[in-house]
Amino acid sequence: MSAYNQFLDSWNDILGLRAPEHHHRMTDFLVDVTNGSHHGLLMAFRHSGKSTIVGVFAACTLFLRPETRILILSAETHLATRMVMHIRNILENHPWCEGLVPKNKKEWAENKITVNRPIGIREPSVVCQGIYGNITGMRADLIICDDVEVPNTCNTSKKRIALRDKLRELDFILSPNGTMIYIGTPHTLDTIYRTS
Repeated sequence: MSAYNQFLDSWNDILGLRAPEHHHRMTDFLVDVTNGSHHGLLMAFRHSGKSTIVGVFAACTLFLRPETRILILSAETHLATRMVMHIRNILENHPWCEGLVPKNKKEWAENKITVNRPIGIREPSVVCQGIYGNITGMRADLIICDDVEVPNTCNTSKKRIALRDKLRELDFILSPNGTMIYIGTPHTLDTIYRTS
């Protein structure tokens, strides 16, 4: 069992829950993407726990490599903020992460957090943004696109073109060996998640 799945099981023990098997498979997929192609798409049925698992994955990534810079991108800032708050909650309450939570919580907010890590890293550990927010100049080792395709961003051809153009900018933000993960559910026949 990977360190990520052990982290997930430990977190579920704290919550008094037991991870369903598809959560372990999702976690294995995220680990494989990080170690392999560095680009992945996680699609599953609604309310399957995609965002929950990706939040646990991000927290475990910071536990294993505190120097990691993570960008959470969603259709709207408030959706991305929910993911940052989820990650922050895990970091504050998972016993494995005790050493990551800083005493001085200068950057420990709902939209960005910085864990205890090596000095000299300019970007926060986790920062979030809405898809049309300003991401110029950012750098990230892990980009999580969580529900960037929603009716507001894809219900016309013009919006879908604009969304694809905006997502192309992420190639300039991702570090050379970084990982980009999309999570979501298609909302249109001409979905951004279509690969062929």
